[in-house]
Amino acid sequence: MPPLLGKRRSGFDYSLDYRHLDLRERPDLYRVGVGEQGVLLVQPYKRELLPHWKFATPEVARESAEKIHAMFLAYLDAGDFVGADMARKFLQMGYTRSRRYANHKGGKKYDGSVPDDLKGRSGAHGRAELPKSPEDPVKAASARIFKAKWDEARSNETYRRLMAEHKAKYEKES
Repeated sequence: MPPLLGKRRSGFDYSLDYRHLDLRERPDLYRVGVGEQGVLLVQPYKRELLPHWKFATPEVARESAEKIHAMFLAYLDAGDFVGADMARKFLQMGYTRSRRYANHKGGKKYDGSVPDDLKGRSGAHGRAELPKSPEDPVKAASARIFKAKWDEARSNETYRRLMAEHKAKYEKES
C-alpha cells in the first residue's frame, strides 16, 4: 500500500505521498478533481509532460500544445486515462497561465504570498487580485492555441468514455 499523509477527501486527494507514488501503476488512487488539481504532483506524468509545457510565444505554444495533445492521444491509445487526464490538465494550464500573463504583466495575479499551509493549492487564499495590465497580445495568442487543444481534448469521445469508466470504478463515494 502506498504511503498516505492523511485522510482521503472527495475530489483530488492531496493526502497521498505523490513523491513516492507511481499512478501509472496505481490508477485506482487517482481522483480527477477540479480543473488543474494535481497537475504538478502526479508521477510519472509530471515528469513526462512538464518538459514540453511552454507558452512564451505563439510559436512555442503551438509546438508545446501539439506535443502535449499528441501525448494525450497516445495515452488514450494505451487506455491510460490518468495519463490522458494529466495531459488534458497541462493543456488547460497552458491556457490559464498564458491568460494570466496576458492579463498581468509578470504573471503575478494576487497580492502577497500564499500561506505556507496552503502552498500547492489553487486559488486566491484571501489575497486581493492585482489590477490587470493592458493585454499582452503575444500571451493572448498563446492562450488561444492552448484553449483550442484543451477543448479538443476534453471533447474527445474516448477520453470522455474512459473518464466515466474511471469514475464509476474508482471514485464511488465510500
